[in-house]
Amino acid sequence: MPLARAEKSEELNKPKPISIEDLQTGFSNYFDDVPDPRVERTKQHLLKDILVIALLAVIAGAEGWEDMENYGISKLTWLQKFLKLPNGIPSDDTFRRVFEKLDPKMLEQKLAQWINQLIGSISQEVIPIDGKSLRGSYDRQKGVKNLHLVTAWASEHRLVLGQVKVEDHSNEITAIPALLELIDITGAIITIDAMGTQAEIVRLIRQKKADYVVTLKSNHPTLYNQVKTWFQMAKAQEFEGIEVSQDARTEKGHHRVQIRKVWAVSVAALGGLYKQEQWTDIQTIVFVERVRHLWNKTTLEVQFYLSSLPVDAQLNGRVIRQHWGIENQVHWTLDVTFNEDQCRIRSLNSPQNLALLRRMALNAINQETTLRRSVRQKKKRAAMNDDYMMQILKCLCQA
Repeated sequence: MPLARAEKSEELNKPKPISIEDLQTGFSNYFDDVPDPRVERTKQHLLKDILVIALLAVIAGAEGWEDMENYGISKLTWLQKFLKLPNGIPSDDTFRRVFEKLDPKMLEQKLAQWINQLIGSISQEVIPIDGKSLRGSYDRQKGVKNLHLVTAWASEHRLVLGQVKVEDHSNEITAIPALLELIDITGAIITIDAMGTQAEIVRLIRQKKADYVVTLKSNHPTLYNQVKTWFQMAKAQEFEGIEVSQDARTEKGHHRVQIRKVWAVSVAALGGLYKQEQWTDIQTIVFVERVRHLWNKTTLEVQFYLSSLPVDAQLNGRVIRQHWGIENQVHWTLDVTFNEDQCRIRSLNSPQNLALLRRMALNAINQETTLRRSVRQKKKRAAMNDDYMMQILKCLCQA
């Protein structure tokens, strides 16, 4: 009897799957208005069907066009429940041609649309922005360099907010403003590494009513040397006579011990900064010292940051620590779990479009929380179990 009650309780607590009607409505909301890049006479398959199969296939582990076709063929009976498929499953060549021609900005807008509906405000959330290269996307014969993308990550919600391509012969300095225009960052805290530490980017962040914590390195030599020299003198004197906020943490793991010390001081404590007027609303200079004790050596690293946040070492230290989430939870996952760096798809718009599908898939998988497993195991379950795939799609279509 107790076993029967337990089974009944488990059945009651089991999440309700999304209905076929809601699934169709959700996909229509996202994909019906995407412009079709094909000429009319070549349209044997609906664009929405192609996009949906591609996304589901990537969630299930697809890495290329043949994988998408195979997924569609394997799941034909199930897919026919919510897709029209007037001429069956598209071929691998059809997937390739569509994603070569499809404007990536349309998928970028769809990603932003989903995020806005899903989480609304991201006030007080840390939003790291960082770049990543797709190492397999180069074409040496055609002189095409590998694709480089700049991504924004909502650390608390574990969601990719947006992605922008770094144009050829350019760098992240031009891509970051485009990304900031794509997403609503009102009330958020933006973190950027040294490449994005530019006065114009800081001004844009404040204009969009967000705060910033940005890394200061030697690409701003005069300011960097001013801050570095002041810190060395102040630390040697144990910050005597200086109003300073301090925090210290010790972390153990992976056969190492790391001691992290954070000091935060007001800009006024330095007597002003070199060209301070360029750094909109700057309040705080942050110093972070990391001492790592490894099994065979000890390393010391000191980094400096410019911040519009109050003089609070604990707050600024937490924000800086969360910046690395984009490396561990996005870039590492895309490389190791989605094999992004190994992908040799490289023609026209296809590398960028497939990268967007991976990020949409990662978001959907992260939002499904009923199965407490790794992203890799969730992908495998979705490939094998249509009911679980429906559970992931529920997170996508009922945002």
